[in-house]
Amino acid sequence: MQRHLSRHIALNLISLLVLLLGINLLYKRFFFERDLQKHSAIINLVRDVPPDARVIYLGESSNNTARGDDLDRRQISDFIADYYPGTGFYDLTKPAAHAGIFKVLLRHMPEDSEVETVIVTLTLRSFNAQWIHSPLETSLQKSLVLLRPNPPLVNRFLLSFKAYDIKDEKERTRDFQKQWERDLFRFPYEFPHAHVREWDHWMSRTGIRNDSGRVDREQTILACHYIKAYGFQIDTLTNPRIADFDAIVDLAREREWRLVFNLMAENMERADELVGKDLIFLMNENRKLLKDYYGSRGVVVVDNLDSVEDEQFIDRDWTTEHYAEQGRKIIARNVAEELKRWYGDQYKDAGY
Repeated sequence: MQRHLSRHIALNLISLLVLLLGINLLYKRFFFERDLQKHSAIINLVRDVPPDARVIYLGESSNNTARGDDLDRRQISDFIADYYPGTGFYDLTKPAAHAGIFKVLLRHMPEDSEVETVIVTLTLRSFNAQWIHSPLETSLQKSLVLLRPNPPLVNRFLLSFKAYDIKDEKERTRDFQKQWERDLFRFPYEFPHAHVREWDHWMSRTGIRNDSGRVDREQTILACHYIKAYGFQIDTLTNPRIADFDAIVDLAREREWRLVFNLMAENMERADELVGKDLIFLMNENRKLLKDYYGSRGVVVVDNLDSVEDEQFIDRDWTTEHYAEQGRKIIARNVAEELKRWYGDQYKDAGY
């Protein structure tokens, strides 16, 4: 009796497995592509990479944002390609993207791709609490569910049951505010503020004063933005962005790609003017950590952190990596110079 019952259960399980496999095949063949285009159209960035692409540049809005008076409104990646005509450059650009998005895109690069060099945008701000807990993160994570390494039907169920990092703006605001208080500063000298929340409150109360000695509210608000954007110290053990970049390093090693991290320019001139040497110290400390950490792993890190002057930054009331034409060309030139180690015989001075 027990043997009969066990056989009956086993047959039911096998039947269920066969049924699910069949449904998965049907879903994959007839419905999966439609759902991909509806929920995960980001995959088209990878699909659009031409078969002859040898170098790909992964970027966010810093790559394709131009200023109104630019004579040449092309992307940073286009300017880099000008130094290597005929080499086969292509870009994957997604506004608001970060290393967590880039690693998923790279995992979906075809195994038979001709790509040999990968340039990844490395943005200092992407390691801060506000970007990690950005309100945009919910939609970004939703767009990746169908791209997970599971059977398509499983991913569709996960999407239906909202099995991804889903939080509203209030929850994410609460998260980064908690992190502001949890992450304590470690300065090699006496510093009056324990964490970014204290520093921000002090700046808000003290204010930036104009020539007449009165508080300039606009400049004070901007100074507070700088403190919240760059007032942090990267912990390689706990920062999720480090884990994302580590995954990219591992994938590049597995796929035998040459890997370049393009550390983007921040407006250090303005940061120094508004906040001062303490904030510059933190920015330089994080710069050194990233260069040492990934340099020791064989990654070429192009250091553009202080290479663009204040007047080339487009946004004047916020902290972004959006540059006018000359700023984009400076970054492109610095990346192009580093690529000489592999493509020196194809290099051509673009005259920027």
